[in-house]
Amino acid sequence: MDKNILSRDGTSLAYESAGRGSVVVLVSGAMSTGATVAPLAAPLSERFQVVVYDRRGRGASGDTAPYAVEREVEDLAALIEAVGGRASLYGVSSGGALALRAAASGLPVRHVAVYETPYAMSAEDLAERARYGERLTAALAEGRRGDAVELFLRLTGLGEDVIQGARQSPMWAGMESIAPSLAHDDAVMGDGGVPRELLAAIRVPVLAIAGDASPAWMREAARAVAESVPRGTYRTLEGQTHMVEPDVLAPVLAEFFAR
Repeated sequence: MDKNILSRDGTSLAYESAGRGSVVVLVSGAMSTGATVAPLAAPLSERFQVVVYDRRGRGASGDTAPYAVEREVEDLAALIEAVGGRASLYGVSSGGALALRAAASGLPVRHVAVYETPYAMSAEDLAERARYGERLTAALAEGRRGDAVELFLRLTGLGEDVIQGARQSPMWAGMESIAPSLAHDDAVMGDGGVPRELLAAIRVPVLAIAGDASPAWMREAARAVAESVPRGTYRTLEGQTHMVEPDVLAPVLAEFFAR
């Protein structure tokens, strides 16, 4: 990240941009930084000015307590102002929930595209999210960052053998370093359900995408997003999972953002 701006509360945000044209801001999800979505910037920058940033509390960006989702919306407002005053947003996973909140709050946004925003689609899943939130809060309060990462990985459906293998991997230290930001994503997701009233307030076109090789509930969640906004479109990508291939996703986003 080669540039910095200050958000409204004084938090330093690191970002970089590439390409020319109308602005598209990429919003990363949980346990990730701007580098995670950077591979998508390359194909999109052929047609747009693409902005990648580290959300507060991760990467090269700062953090300021106490956290509130409104601060992250203000971060996007500051970023959009810095790069021209208007932008389209793409958010992956919980980053999609943040992008939708930003659009609903009235930020100067042209379009919003989201990929597999993980809203719970059953009472059982909502209860699991509530238990996760409680355990996550306790683990972070007690400084048990590794346990916080484990909780998140279990929530995503990884098996215990995979999780224990991850603990032994060189990546684990980096995962623990941004573990406190898991609380940010948990807050962004609210109670975990589809925030239909909030989505109904979005006045710009919204594209909700899922991979057809992902679990059925992820496709149901994407469809629910598209049906809850006034100008929503639902689309699936053949053969794709939650780890979507940038070269498959980019043409779909480019077509949508060019409208």
